[in-house]
Amino acid sequence: MNAPHHDRDASLRPCLRTMFRLQWEDVQDAYVLLYPEGMVKLNPSAGEILARCDGTRELDDIIGELEDLFSASDLAADVYRFIDHGRQRGWLD
Repeated sequence: MNAPHHDRDASLRPCLRTMFRLQWEDVQDAYVLLYPEGMVKLNPSAGEILARCDGTRELDDIIGELEDLFSASDLAADVYRFIDHGRQRGWLD
C-alpha cells in the first residue's frame, strides 16, 4: 500500500524528541506525553506507536509490531499519518 507524501525509506527510525517523556499514568489509565509546558493524554493506539519511537526500530518494524499487537492488518497508512502528526507537533524527529 502506498502512503502519499511520506518518506518510506526503510532506514527511517522515528524518535521522541528529548524535551518529551512518554510514560504510563495509572491515574489517567493511559500513556501521557509530558513536556515542560504540560501533558498530552494519548489514546491507546497513539501511546503504543510513541512507545516504539525510540530511534532503534525502523518504521516498518513498528507497523509490524502494532499489527501483531492489535491483531490487525493494513495499519501502515494510519501509522504514517500519526508519525507525520507527531512530527508536525514537534514530538518526533
